Amino acid sequence: MSGMTSESTVPTLELLESVEKEVLASLAGIAGDADAEAFRIKYLGKKGTLASFVKGVKDLSPDDRRVIGAKTNALFRSVEEKFKQAPWLSGKKAGDAGFDPTLPGFPFPGGSLHPLMQIRTRIRDIFVSMGFDIAYGPEVETDYHNFGALNFQANHPARDMQDTFYVTADAVLLRTHTSPVQVRVMLDRTPPIRCIIPGRVYRNEEVSARSYCLFHQVEGLYVDQHVSFADLKGTLLSFAKRFFSDSTRIKIRPSFFPFTEPSVEVDVECFLCKGKGCGLCKQSGWLEILGAGMVHPNVLANCNIDNEKYTGFAFGMGIERIALLKYGIDDIRTFYENDVRFLRQF
Repeated sequence: MSGMTSESTVPTLELLESVEKEVLASLAGIAGDADAEAFRIKYLGKKGTLASFVKGVKDLSPDDRRVIGAKTNALFRSVEEKFKQAPWLSGKKAGDAGFDPTLPGFPFPGGSLHPLMQIRTRIRDIFVSMGFDIAYGPEVETDYHNFGALNFQANHPARDMQDTFYVTADAVLLRTHTSPVQVRVMLDRTPPIRCIIPGRVYRNEEVSARSYCLFHQVEGLYVDQHVSFADLKGTLLSFAKRFFSDSTRIKIRPSFFPFTEPSVEVDVECFLCKGKGCGLCKQSGWLEILGAGMVHPNVLANCNIDNEKYTGFAFGMGIERIALLKYGIDDIRTFYENDVRFLRQF
């Protein structure tokens, strides 16, 4: 057949019949991409055998052109169609039925942010829009950063093994809050300082529906001249209105934390019953969301900040707690079980 691959070849019925048998045999012998490309070039390419027949039809007599020309075109289209439908082009196996390579593929299910990350991102975006930047720190901390610099006394119960995961006997531990990052920020920067600190923390607590051995916090710190408790209240009220609703109210109650003075706990009006009382807020109309206060002068001094010149406030909230309240979830463990049925709801 080498003489048939010229620019044009005048076809005959015998030649077409012979080539048709040759083409079918060649199709059956294709074993891969290389064989398929060689077949395409030899028979279907611009200088291929069948293309040369099509070009040679013009040299036939008018009577032969009607019969042989029609058969030549039909053979070319037939071989081209068989080649396009062959399994090596689609990846299907020989004998597969009903395969259509033009159909769209099966879609893979799209992922989404974990509900805790959704809450964390929302909190972050609100405070960043207020002018806070973001700070991060190590999860394995020293006793000084986690307790000492934050005004915890040596005999404070939070240092006990029942509350803290110690890596070494007494000096290295898994942080129990994100407050040690506040210490690192104040040691590294000079006021004004305004940042939020998201991250994981660890406490040696019994796992139950309401507590877990690890959880997530977002803390905030603002240190500058003339920072007052009114600034703290305004910041937290603005956050609550943007996170929950414009009509949200907050309630501030006295509390105690070693690293703030005065210290408070902040409740937000129940967003489910609007303060009327329901099962979510235990009929009180209020939900506790965070602890806060003015940075203790001792903490400022421990971080080499002049506590006569500068004041500041700090606050901290548990992301799990807010997620439980916002989504009406009654078991904190569901956040960590990776049950797709649960996660798909968010």
